[in-house]
Amino acid sequence: MDILSVVTIGIGLSLDAFAVSIVSGAIYRQLGMRHILRMAAFFGGFQAVMPILGWSFGLTFRKAIQPYDHWIAFGLLAAIGFKMIYEATRMKRAAEQYNPADIFVLLVLSVATSIDALAVGIALSLLDCPIWIAVVIIGLITFVFSYIGVFIGKRFGHFFESKIEILGGLVLIGIGIKIVVEHFIGQHGL
Repeated sequence: MDILSVVTIGIGLSLDAFAVSIVSGAIYRQLGMRHILRMAAFFGGFQAVMPILGWSFGLTFRKAIQPYDHWIAFGLLAAIGFKMIYEATRMKRAAEQYNPADIFVLLVLSVATSIDALAVGIALSLLDCPIWIAVVIIGLITFVFSYIGVFIGKRFGHFFESKIEILGGLVLIGIGIKIVVEHFIGQHGL
């Protein structure tokens, strides 16, 4: 898997945290710099750790599933993408119930926005992707997007969050399709 694909996956995964950050900034305008940096660090950290867990799991079963790896990677990315699109309409209601300045709430939000990264880690284990490069890229992208998202939320309110979530879902579905197409092109020499 090339670096551009990893960056694209990182952007797609980070859009969950980005949307939550926008909503948090819009609803909790009193978030200080300390809270904003902590939120970005939690989101980026969890987005980096979860793929490692998924990658470890995927390596355990790699030999058994290798003949179907492209379909599994596609299925995982497509499922995550469709889930993100579905949840796009629910994001505002969920964020309104929580104060992201609270550590426990931030922990729950971090886990909730990074579960998708666990499944991506499984897909990465099947695609011979260097995991350490991928997790650094995913974590940094999520940190930056989360940091910026709070300021966008403070400034522009609720206009963007569901649209961003839908875009993230479409990006992940597109990468899944790309993996299957590349497999068939490589296999059949098209």
